[in-house]
Amino acid sequence: MSFTKGSEKLCAISDKAASKLKEFIEQSGKEGGALRISVVGGGCAGLQYEMDLVDGPEEKDILIEARGVKLVIDPKSALFISGSILDYSEDLQNQGFVVRNPNALSHCSCGKSFSI
Repeated sequence: MSFTKGSEKLCAISDKAASKLKEFIEQSGKEGGALRISVVGGGCAGLQYEMDLVDGPEEKDILIEARGVKLVIDPKSALFISGSILDYSEDLQNQGFVVRNPNALSHCSCGKSFSI
């Protein structure tokens, strides 16, 4: 299988996100697993993130290993995510992983979608 090793220049991982991701991977039983981040069409602003725990990278994926966790991003999504930070929010309304994306020109009011 052919995948690329990426760095946190593509997507950095906050300490809080790394800690929560380790928890979720342990709970899921996917030891050595990774969080896949994809950008797909949809949402009020046009684009939205999809996240899923996976066993590892697939063909042509980009693998980022940092802070003891792994992120997997497909090449198309990488174009939209470049320079972002994966964080974890404990806000009462939006608890979960959040991508802080400097490329996003606008966000919808719920914070779940964005446009570039």
